[in-house]
Amino acid sequence: MPRETMKAKRERALAVAERMNEHYPAAECALHYWGDPFRLTIAVLLSAQTTDKGVNKVTPALWERYPTPADLAAADVRDVEDIIRTIGFYHTKAANIIKCARIVVSEYGGEIPRDMDELQKLPGVGRKTANVVLNEAFGIVEGIAVDTHVFRIAHRLKFAGPSADTPAKTEDALLKLYPRECWGPINHQWVLFGRETCIARKPKCAECFVCDLCPSCGKA
Repeated sequence: MPRETMKAKRERALAVAERMNEHYPAAECALHYWGDPFRLTIAVLLSAQTTDKGVNKVTPALWERYPTPADLAAADVRDVEDIIRTIGFYHTKAANIIKCARIVVSEYGGEIPRDMDELQKLPGVGRKTANVVLNEAFGIVEGIAVDTHVFRIAHRLKFAGPSADTPAKTEDALLKLYPRECWGPINHQWVLFGRETCIARKPKCAECFVCDLCPSCGKA
């Protein structure tokens, strides 16, 4: 099979984006954060290697106990651990969200910074989290948040090659492929697509609405 040209790959990528827009025209963040950028940041930190559903079960109690960044900054780590105990890596996450709150209070006046580099200075915040927060909370689109779903789908669609073996490299491949106006919706749409259709262990290729655009469809 001849190697796909960049032009052909871009055309295929845009066709995938059109299908995603048709199927998920109003895709939203699955994490509950009540419109608060700080709560969103904490929720995304808690969601690492844990389901959004699991995070949504613990955050109401967390915010009832610690309603402001200052409250969380002053929290006892053992009390936070008790609240988030049901999610994975709760020891590390409890420590990180308290440290994050302390820095937000001491260095940013209790407000989440609207800057990619400044966000990544917060404990536990990497580029993926920063992309989610900027896009979702502030409408600032600087990149594409590459989580496990986006990483898997990008590679199954052959939009990222074998050398793009990290989230950062996969994001770079997608940014080169898609025009900027397409970046914003990708994470939310692909997360839904990954949960419902392009499932990690057994993708539902027979039901897939982009199967004809996917080189891997039916080959899982």
